[in-house]
Amino acid sequence: MKHAVIVAHPDRDSFTLTMARAYCEAAEAKGDEPILRDLYRMGFDPRLGAGEIPRPGGFAPAQDVRAEREVVGDAAIFAFFYPLWFNAPPAILKGYLDRIFTMGFGYGPVQGGGNQPLLGGRRMISFSSSGAPHEWLEDTGAWTAIRTLDGHLARVCGLGVVDHLHFGGIVPGIVPEAVERCAGEVRRTVVERL
Repeated sequence: MKHAVIVAHPDRDSFTLTMARAYCEAAEAKGDEPILRDLYRMGFDPRLGAGEIPRPGGFAPAQDVRAEREVVGDAAIFAFFYPLWFNAPPAILKGYLDRIFTMGFGYGPVQGGGNQPLLGGRRMISFSSSGAPHEWLEDTGAWTAIRTLDGHLARVCGLGVVDHLHFGGIVPGIVPEAVERCAGEVRRTVVERL
């Protein structure tokens, strides 16, 4: 089974990338094929071009979008890893969704009153982190907002949502034991739920 592991963090030694690597290791250990898509190291351009917007007169995905869709197109699972900045995913991840998961990949033209999901039978899981505890995210509405993003992506594209794991209290100087506990939770999730 192929996993597209999509990561949005500028620091190559970040907690976010450490969790994504733990995910990849666990997927490989069970015989699956993870493909790490490290958006910052890839130099992914999150800006949607005017010609990429579906319009009645036509549109066309850019070459980089076509190439990325080719890489992740046969993934059975899409795993998203990102920190919360201003209670939302980094702009590079939103741009990835805007450019990759749109018309022709995530969904098809309107028929019978709605877009046609093109990724049915596949699943998604999200892993986010922040300095704030989970309770704070719930109190401020941030948790509802990111869960709404998960739900919208899943509904429009036909993906099944496995879960969204959030790690709170991730701050500079976090002790290695705490990082390893979180990585262990990621590994267990891959083994037991995917």
